[in-house]
Amino acid sequence: MNNTTDKDQHRNFKSSLKEFDTLLKICLVIGIVVISGFVIYHALKPEPGFVTFGILNENQEAENYPTEAAMSENISFYLTVENYLERDFAFNVKIKKGDNNTVLSSTGSNGTFAFMINGSLNHKELWKSSKLNISFSQIGANQIIIAELWQGFESKPEEFYNILWLRLNITS
Repeated sequence: MNNTTDKDQHRNFKSSLKEFDTLLKICLVIGIVVISGFVIYHALKPEPGFVTFGILNENQEAENYPTEAAMSENISFYLTVENYLERDFAFNVKIKKGDNNTVLSSTGSNGTFAFMINGSLNHKELWKSSKLNISFSQIGANQIIIAELWQGFESKPEEFYNILWLRLNITS
């Protein structure tokens, strides 16, 4: 009787090993398929694009911005936009003026409109404005030059993209 039980146990053990081997093969195939899916997704998924937007001082440098100016004195600066969206980028830049009561937010500002510039860029193309001038007619601390970048113009609806500003103290 002991001999028969050993044979049954041996057969059960072999059967269990076969089932385990089959289960292991199925799990490996499923794992390879899932990991292959992640690898293919990562390889084919495009990186998100971006647009750079900058203000340069009157020497066309991104440093030593003016902080003081006299009333009616021209404050000179340049703007730059560079496109890395993997597509064309039509834009406009709205230049505004503000003061202590101006709200700057992620959807634009409530500053006073001064002028606007339109443009369009191909992928990896850089646009730099000609020299821009703006002046303030009121004395006060914390006056603001605001540059808002909007995507789209003309027949396309505008979409807010980015905002930059310079704070100045305007004296007499």
